[in-house]
Amino acid sequence: MEAATVNMLIVDDDEVDVQSVKRAFRKAKIENPVTIAHNGLDALAVLRGENGQTPLPQPHVILLDLNMPRMDGLEFLEELRKDPMLRNRVVFVLTTSADERDMAGAYDKQVAGYIVKGKAGDGFTSLTAMLEHYWRVVEFPPFEANGAC
Repeated sequence: MEAATVNMLIVDDDEVDVQSVKRAFRKAKIENPVTIAHNGLDALAVLRGENGQTPLPQPHVILLDLNMPRMDGLEFLEELRKDPMLRNRVVFVLTTSADERDMAGAYDKQVAGYIVKGKAGDGFTSLTAMLEHYWRVVEFPPFEANGAC
């Protein structure tokens, strides 16, 4: 059976960082679909298919910044893990925060990895290589066509 396309959800309010990640994907010739949400509330709406949107198709990987308005990354993770339809989503934190409390809080909410933007590598090249390898090797949680697990 052929592997499904992995959709990317970037949750970040910094447009420069969003464009840097997208540019790194293009440079690495990664053509996976990318959806952008500018805070945790918008990301939940995308994942749940609220406001007339179609839910983000699975499988998907979420790249999550922590420092955002309205609903920050840790609050988003709290809501995500409480939602029976979304709790098993694969999330990598991609943030400027190297604070050990933020890191511990993220790992307490079962993130797949914690990446500090300043250490992500030249133009996020290391990040894109790691992500591409991840979704080609790792098996994603089972899912149903309607988004339920």
